Amino acid sequence: MFTTLITCAQLQALQQTGAPLMLIDCTADLMNPAVGAQQFLQAHLPGALHADLDHDLSAQGDSESASGGRHPLPRREVFAQWLRQMGLHADMQVVVYDRNGQNFCGRLWWMLKWAGHAAVAVLDGGFSAWTQAGGAVESGPASPRTPSDWTLRPALRTLVSADEVLARLGQPDQTLIDARATPRYRGEVEPLDPVAGHIPGALNRPFGLNLDEQGLFKPAATLRAEFEALLAGRDPASVVHQCGSGVSAVPNLLAMEVAGFAPTRLFAGSWSEWCRDPARPVAQG
Repeated sequence: MFTTLITCAQLQALQQTGAPLMLIDCTADLMNPAVGAQQFLQAHLPGALHADLDHDLSAQGDSESASGGRHPLPRREVFAQWLRQMGLHADMQVVVYDRNGQNFCGRLWWMLKWAGHAAVAVLDGGFSAWTQAGGAVESGPASPRTPSDWTLRPALRTLVSADEVLARLGQPDQTLIDARATPRYRGEVEPLDPVAGHIPGALNRPFGLNLDEQGLFKPAATLRAEFEALLAGRDPASVVHQCGSGVSAVPNLLAMEVAGFAPTRLFAGSWSEWCRDPARPVAQG
């Protein structure tokens, strides 16, 4: 069972075994939401399904939401219904990938863990690494799937609310790590949200720092050293990850697990939820 990353070679070997497998392409473009589906139609891994960030991996209205922010999480029950429609079974190994530096597929990786499905892994290097390794691709729409009777299991990852973050602000049992680009963290620019800046006390680690020049996750020892330097003696178990809307925070969360740390927590509403309440404090610089 693969639970964090899977290499192209490992996936190719797994395909040859005939083991129950589900591939999901999560390619997306925040500035042009139609791009992900278009690129899927042009080329994807054989047998892959497509997950749309806005329609499948985000809530469609407050009644379905489990978090706030620009990409609110759907409630677990709503997400489970989508998984049943996709044909997920409890014995399946799920592999998620994208063309975006393992950013958007990380969202689905986390959501499956949150729904209680342990056997999910991110394809290291994504679609680019797959094609460079000579992996087969196909075009056109995904093949229809037969709905399943998959059911929710106890959550394997922890979601933190804005109220919980606020209540623990400045306390040693909470260390916020902000995955946004440094100029946004500092409040120098803000292209998406109404207020610029960051949550007071948050550390900054742009999510792209987890990858090497080939677009693969850095070795576990390298990642561990980098996070230990960032934490500077703070307890890794205190970490809560956030970003702009809860999506690009996940690569940092995943990287910590690759590095050997125990699973950490996610503030899914992130800055986009935090900054919409003027009563919540804001820091800049």
